[in-house]
Amino acid sequence: MNTSELINKTITFVKEKLNDAEGGHDWFHIERVYKNALLIAKDTVCDLTVVQLGALLHDIADSKFHNGDETIGPKTARAFLETENVSEDIIVHVVNIIENISYKGGNFEKKFSSIELDIVQDADRLDAIGAIGVARAFNYGGFKNRTLYDPAIEPITNMTKEEYKKNNAPTINHFYEKLLLLKDKMNTQKGKEIAAERHRFMELFLGQFYAEWEGVK
Repeated sequence: MNTSELINKTITFVKEKLNDAEGGHDWFHIERVYKNALLIAKDTVCDLTVVQLGALLHDIADSKFHNGDETIGPKTARAFLETENVSEDIIVHVVNIIENISYKGGNFEKKFSSIELDIVQDADRLDAIGAIGVARAFNYGGFKNRTLYDPAIEPITNMTKEEYKKNNAPTINHFYEKLLLLKDKMNTQKGKEIAAERHRFMELFLGQFYAEWEGVK
């Protein structure tokens, strides 16, 4: 099987698996991350097959929707790639990307590193900021029935992995607990350039949000 056929089969598989997924973690999220990854990869020497597969399979079974089980995603990805007779070295690399891509409170120490992981992680983080990031944050907040904003609840900007997973704060807090921190955590030069513009948009949004909240304008 050539790479093009493998990627097309992977796209079909991911679309089927995420058919009923929450709107911020559905096929369209995967598609945007895939496009972001290809954009970043154009400026980088990397294994493009690993980048493509990592981007397409990175959220195949997000632990947030599987009772916090972080093993389902890697297992699902491995099982699929094995059925497609993908080489073991590529499977291991893709699984390592899935296991090390998440934010997890910002204090998660990656146990694996590669330029391909850097690219896919940047691509995923770009989809968490900017206009799309704002939309996804409130979509997920609505999905979890969270308050939009509560001035009495301060953001917690230095959470452990477990605290981050259990956090149920208002959606606006998520900007300070994660989204506004991502710009300075990008790995690649291209990712940093794109993130800077999307970060500015979020700052403008928050300024407008608070002005409307207080009835200033």
